Amino acid sequence: MEEYYVLIVGAIAIFVFVLIVSFFRRYKRCPSDRILVIYGKVGKDKAQESRSAKCIHGGAAFIWPVIQDYSFMDLTPISIEINLTSALSKQNIRVDVPSRFTVGISTEPGIMINAAERLLGLTRVDINNLAKDIIFGQLRLVVATMDIEEINSNRDKFLAAVSSNVEAELKKIGLKLINVNVTDINDESGYIQALGKEAAAKAINDAKKTVAEKNRDGSVGEANAMQDQRVLVAAADATAVEGENTAKITIANSNASRRQMEAEAEKKAVAAEKVNQAQALEEAYAAEREAEKARAERDKAAQTADIVIPAMVDKEKVEIAAEAIAEQTRRHAKGEADAIFMKMEAEAKGIYEVLTKQAEGFRKLVAAAGDDPNSAVKLMIADKLPELTKIQVEAVKNLKIDKITVWDNMSGGKDGNSPTSAKFLSGMLGAIPPYEELFKMAGMELPDYLKGKTKPEENQPKEAEVVEE
Repeated sequence: MEEYYVLIVGAIAIFVFVLIVSFFRRYKRCPSDRILVIYGKVGKDKAQESRSAKCIHGGAAFIWPVIQDYSFMDLTPISIEINLTSALSKQNIRVDVPSRFTVGISTEPGIMINAAERLLGLTRVDINNLAKDIIFGQLRLVVATMDIEEINSNRDKFLAAVSSNVEAELKKIGLKLINVNVTDINDESGYIQALGKEAAAKAINDAKKTVAEKNRDGSVGEANAMQDQRVLVAAADATAVEGENTAKITIANSNASRRQMEAEAEKKAVAAEKVNQAQALEEAYAAEREAEKARAERDKAAQTADIVIPAMVDKEKVEIAAEAIAEQTRRHAKGEADAIFMKMEAEAKGIYEVLTKQAEGFRKLVAAAGDDPNSAVKLMIADKLPELTKIQVEAVKNLKIDKITVWDNMSGGKDGNSPTSAKFLSGMLGAIPPYEELFKMAGMELPDYLKGKTKPEENQPKEAEVVEE
């Protein structure tokens, strides 16, 4: 059951996802250079009649599936060349009217519906041909209602009539007239050319007449002007002389004033110039002084940077290196001192332990000797006696005597009868250090029993007990 529910939920989720995707795909946006045409079941108009299509320019709409579909119409203008020839005018004169029309699909609501009903699905070539046929017919109609003089002289009226007739017919299929340009108008009989020549000749004759009249008026006016000139010149000469004199006086006064003012101005200018030059020199000297100070500061800074700072850096390097070496030496010395201290401490501890153990042994030895230090010393000497004997033996051990030849004259003794060889042997034995001397050198006293001396009877049992022990 759980798997069944999972499958149902998955199917519903997939269906909802597909529905949402389809919804977004059916929402269409209309570009600014196109018209979105929705056809199918698009509702009713104000007269409650079913509309054939719905046109949208600039916006978006949702296209219902199954009942609606959509298409686009291009708003790009179409340029149509119309070479109208042999068009019959009102005067039964055939004329040629070469022109160019620019049309495009209209964006007015009612006209867009006409375009959707009549142009949807057509190519630009088809629309061009359809518009060309309509323009040809209307252009012939306008030419037939006007005289050649009117067509040739009043182009604005002709273009207005053409635009009005052509645009009215183009709206029926959803098009809009954008521009009309008539390049030239000709006729087969040369009537328009003759009209041009007539107008040119009339204009030339009118110009010649106007020139003659102007020449006549110019001659009369010239004579009158000469008369008036002579009178006026004489009066003007008199007035001119008087005025000239007055002007000379005025000029002289003005020149004097001018020269005076120029002299004052020159003096002020020279003084101002001198002052300005002095100020300029002062400012220049001050600027040079400041520049020299700046240069000196710069040189000082450069030398400081090149000499002092490297020296200080080297000094700091040397100081840091010396401090590092001193610190290293101190640490080595401290380490060695610590090592020596630890070694000496360990040796002291060892010596202390040895001496402690020796003292403990001596204490026990003295205790064993009945708290008698002399008896304890005797026990120690008795214990070391074999070693002492060995040392005495080692003293003469390495003496090599392969052969001794003795010539004895039997007169070596005190009595004169003792052999000399006996004296020699006793001398050799006497050369061996005696025990008593050895003990004295060590700061001790050889016991009496080793010296060959006997002690009183009262001391014998105690010594015997000590020896036995």
